[in-house]
Amino acid sequence: MRRGTTTAAVAAAIVTSVLGTAPAAADTTEQVVQEVLAANVAAHGTDHALDWDTASETAIDLAGGTAAVTGAGASAQGGTVTISAPGTYRVRGALTDGALVVASAGEGTVRIVLDGASVTSTTSAPLQVSEAGDVVVVLQDGTTNALTDAATYTYPEGEDEPNAALFSTADLTITGGGSLTVRGNANDAIASKDGLVVAGGDLTVVAADDGVRGKDYLVVTGGTLDVAAGGDGLKSDDDAPEKGFVHLAGGAVRIVSGDDGVTAASDVVVSGGHLDVTSGGGVAGAGDGAKGVVGDVAVVIGGGTSSVDAYDDALHSDGTITVASGSATLATLGDGADAAERLVVSGGALSVTRSHEGLEAKVVEISGGLVGVTATDDAVNASDPASPDAVGAVPGVTVTISGGRILLDSATGDGLDSNGTAAMSGGLVVVNGPTEFINSAVDVNGDFQITGGTVAGVSSGGLVGTPAASSPQTWVSLSSEQPAGVLLHVLAADGTVVTSFRTSKPTGNVVVSHPSLVVGAQYRLAVGGTAGGPTLGGYHETPGDATTASVVATATAGRAGGWGGGTWPPR
Repeated sequence: MRRGTTTAAVAAAIVTSVLGTAPAAADTTEQVVQEVLAANVAAHGTDHALDWDTASETAIDLAGGTAAVTGAGASAQGGTVTISAPGTYRVRGALTDGALVVASAGEGTVRIVLDGASVTSTTSAPLQVSEAGDVVVVLQDGTTNALTDAATYTYPEGEDEPNAALFSTADLTITGGGSLTVRGNANDAIASKDGLVVAGGDLTVVAADDGVRGKDYLVVTGGTLDVAAGGDGLKSDDDAPEKGFVHLAGGAVRIVSGDDGVTAASDVVVSGGHLDVTSGGGVAGAGDGAKGVVGDVAVVIGGGTSSVDAYDDALHSDGTITVASGSATLATLGDGADAAERLVVSGGALSVTRSHEGLEAKVVEISGGLVGVTATDDAVNASDPASPDAVGAVPGVTVTISGGRILLDSATGDGLDSNGTAAMSGGLVVVNGPTEFINSAVDVNGDFQITGGTVAGVSSGGLVGTPAASSPQTWVSLSSEQPAGVLLHVLAADGTVVTSFRTSKPTGNVVVSHPSLVVGAQYRLAVGGTAGGPTLGGYHETPGDATTASVVATATAGRAGGWGGGTWPPR
């Protein structure tokens, strides 16, 4: 498994979680990502990027098609300025056709202070680093700066050429309190063949292809970043071991991309700040295959706020997806969060407002947090891509719920669906299930055991899935066709209201598992009466008053398991 160097601790925690030896937890993830951030800052000098002796600066003054240099370490020839040594270089003025070229063979930092500078090239990249120890671009407070490249680069045959308007072969840091607009007309806008850190500044990026790319890694710790890209928005694509990660730790990032919004060859970690992604035109677009956030190994939401509007999957990983803290709001024509191996929600708030399937993975684990899913097909689906049409319980496929508050709304598919097994020991699951009669609020191919928590689900009632007959906490399935908007109560034999549920769509069945239910006892379904108190998707957490309600169905708790609670053909 590939992992970025500075995300090694996060990735190790994910691997540990995948192996089942330790759970992922919100506080642990937050602590790890802060340690990751501190390590990155220490390694790449962002703490010191704004600390230098101004008396030692070299001045570079731009004027039309020429430039003048005052000081050591740089030279100018026409519109080309070459920086050949470490040091600090302050750039002012406008260059209508030229470039700033860094070719520094010595060890040390090349610091370029853009102080009201505008550089345009008609043949190549306006700011290009061919060699340096590392480079820091400082945006002087209160200034406006711009870099614009050519639509087509002109280079001698066989000579390596940059592929971005702001291009570096060395580690690159962008910081400061000014603004910078980068237009990549030929290819990418900002790219580093090593690592790239955005620590400050107000950046506007427009790119024909990728917006901002750090080959080894891309880290955003502050500032604002507004990206419009024909290809990917933010990207790290080195598939070598311990590389290829994106870490969003702070700042505000807005991305409108033709392809994926954020993509990494290993991990995408969001630990702070704000991320707003629209990829492929979003749910109103036509960007087939354009996903929101993609981490080939892992996606971790460990803080901050994220909003994703994607044509294809909003969150996607060939490995794992973890939501531990912060909030994420997802809308997509594909899947809300799709992990090939494991999807874990241990804290925070995850809201899927539109999706085909909401949460999908081979293993789905929810231990905390707030989860809301709206889906046209299954709201939660545990399945194995290698066995899509398997009959019976698929080995290794499971849904495990031990905490959290979970609201699932499925239009035609199942609410909670596992092609393997399912287990619940705590939390609250509310399912506004399908109107399609062949699907159910709960559909588990294998064993579904409940030892704690509450499940309340409604569906059309054509086929009804239930927990296993051997489940330690029992359940009751009550069938009666009712329109949308009616108040339903599940009553014990003495008239005590176990749960109250107001329908949001026509229903034919109610399935409830509650700690107060008793195996073999008779329960009744009543319609009418009143209910108050807090609700979750129609489920009243404070049971209502059913004294004026009419009983419409009766059933025995734990009468049958699997599909035994349903009728065929449906009535």
